[in-house]
Formats: sequence, structure tokens, C-alpha cells
Amino acid sequence: MLTGKQKRYLRGIGHDLKAVIMVGKNEISEKLTGETDAALAAHELIKVKILESCTMDRHEVAEILAKACGADVAQVLGRTLLLYRKSDDAKIELPKSSEKK
Repeated sequence: MLTGKQKRYLRGIGHDLKAVIMVGKNEISEKLTGETDAALAAHELIKVKILESCTMDRHEVAEILAKACGADVAQVLGRTLLLYRKSDDAKIELPKSSEKK
């Protein structure tokens, strides 16, 4: 689970990214989740674009893809999602979550 600070950090990194996954009229299939999983393994942070032909709710798409790939949703903005999953050789160093005393 990402903290607010970590989500803000990831949104800053993800701003300039190009969408690598497109969700269209076929919506979420096994093939799409496989491609998303592979993209997360390669990049850690990916942008997903939901095309106009997709009839599913954007938050539902984010939830299903994140759950299927074991990722966290960093952002849902318009028809664009930002998904994050830490890899074994982490390239992105997230800010530490502050613990209240």
C-alpha cells in the first residue's frame, strides 16, 4: 500500500511517461493482464491509457489491472492510470513513510 507521499513522488516521475498499455473495446483480457505484468516487470512504473471504446469505469479498470498484476494504483487522472509495482532490482527509490510517535 502506497502512502500519499509515495503516490505524489510517483506522479512526479510518471508525468513525462508515455502510455505503454492501451485498454480498448476488448477491455481487460488475459492477454492484456499478461502484457501489463511484463511492462511492470520491465519498468516498475507504467502509464495505462483507457480508450474511448472501453465501456468499463476507469476506477474499475485500475482496480482489476492492479489486482491482477499485484500492483498499486498511483493515480487515476481522466482516462489515464499510473500503476506501480516494485521489482527485485528496484530502479525507483520511494520516499520512506513517516511514522508518527
